[in-house]
Amino acid sequence: MGKKWPAVVAAVLLFGLLAVGGYARLAGAAVGGEPGSDADPLVSKSFVEEYVARYVREALGERQGSGDFQWRVATVPAGQEFTGGAGMEFILRSGKAVAVDPTGSGIPDVTSGTNLTAGKAVAPNHLYIIPRADGRGLRAQTSVIIMYRGAAGK
Repeated sequence: MGKKWPAVVAAVLLFGLLAVGGYARLAGAAVGGEPGSDADPLVSKSFVEEYVARYVREALGERQGSGDFQWRVATVPAGQEFTGGAGMEFILRSGKAVAVDPTGSGIPDVTSGTNLTAGKAVAPNHLYIIPRADGRGLRAQTSVIIMYRGAAGK
């Protein structure tokens, strides 16, 4: 038993040193930097809200800068055509117009859930979407005012 005693003491000391070292390491990590910094990965609610708000502002700012997502108003004289790029939306606000559709595929009327084909009257205050930049749009029979957003053809 006398020969085993130094081995037991060495094992207990080694275990004690490991336990103290582990505790010191954990305690040192808790003292780390500012909440939300790289040294402290746990973040506060206000940090997350600020980060998300900044990201959304930057993402929306890029879109708003291009102008493609803002509604614009245009006056189209009688006899003129107004065509749109892919994804352009438009609403006839006043006057009379007919659909222009060289493809024969129609222009989706989102308000009524129908498809407007060439030569048919464009209903006032209905939302239409131009699916492709292929010459679809409207021809004004009288002077018309439209609201649109997206890329206009002419």
